[in-house]
Amino acid sequence: MKARFGTAGNPENFYSAGYKASKDLPRWLNEIGLDAYEYSAGRGVRIKDATAAEIGAQAKKYDVVLSFHAPYFINLAAREERQIENNFNYILSSVLAAEAMGADRVVFHAGGQGKETRADAFAQTKKGFAQVLERLEQRGHNKVVLLPETMGKKGQIGTLEEVVELCAMAKAAAPALDFGHLHAVSGGGFTHKDEYRKAFDYIGEKLGASTLENIHVHFSRIEFTKAGEKRHWTFQDPYGPPYEPFIEALAEYGAKARVISESAGTQDVDALIMSDYYNKITAKA
Repeated sequence: MKARFGTAGNPENFYSAGYKASKDLPRWLNEIGLDAYEYSAGRGVRIKDATAAEIGAQAKKYDVVLSFHAPYFINLAAREERQIENNFNYILSSVLAAEAMGADRVVFHAGGQGKETRADAFAQTKKGFAQVLERLEQRGHNKVVLLPETMGKKGQIGTLEEVVELCAMAKAAAPALDFGHLHAVSGGGFTHKDEYRKAFDYIGEKLGASTLENIHVHFSRIEFTKAGEKRHWTFQDPYGPPYEPFIEALAEYGAKARVISESAGTQDVDALIMSDYYNKITAKA
């Protein structure tokens, strides 16, 4: 089985083609040659179950796999009871929407360091994640995989190592590798194939071959400052990382990987560029 490629949210071309509702996106993606869709609920989970079910039915019909991005407000490093409860509700509502949609994974941002030391903030993040996992288990919502994402700002929890350590806490967890974020937070890394190989090898060593084979990836070009991520751009803009080294490494490692383009408005165009390059390489192999 080959890697799948798709979009985060709805691209500009989808609306330019005359569509308005996300329920039509799976068919549109299929028509243009893509087969993955990450529904974005960064500003809050507002989708109704009936709409989620309709998206799921269309995705199944047109062979589009689904993931769901949870609200950006989550901060598992928080210590206040109200925020802790909010964290759980944000994740629970995302899991419930994913279940209604037939999405098999929920991507989320783990949180921020704030004024604490990195070690203290991460220890609290692990504690918060453990509580979320336990409460989901108690409610019988443990089939959707939770994906902490690698982050692009230095003050955010989400280095590759931190994400892997969180994922090692449960079978129902796996990494969301955002290589644009890793490029930004490293000050310009991930421009060579060996850097991707090292990341993939690390995932396989720490989390196992199955996790690596099914790896979930976000990819886009990102402008950054000393603090890290500043803005997402497109493949036509003069920023990094380049997609070619990533795709070349992916062709070696990620048999069933899922690659989600987070380009600014051109998610479909750039996902197709990556898909075409991937198919070209694998056809030669």
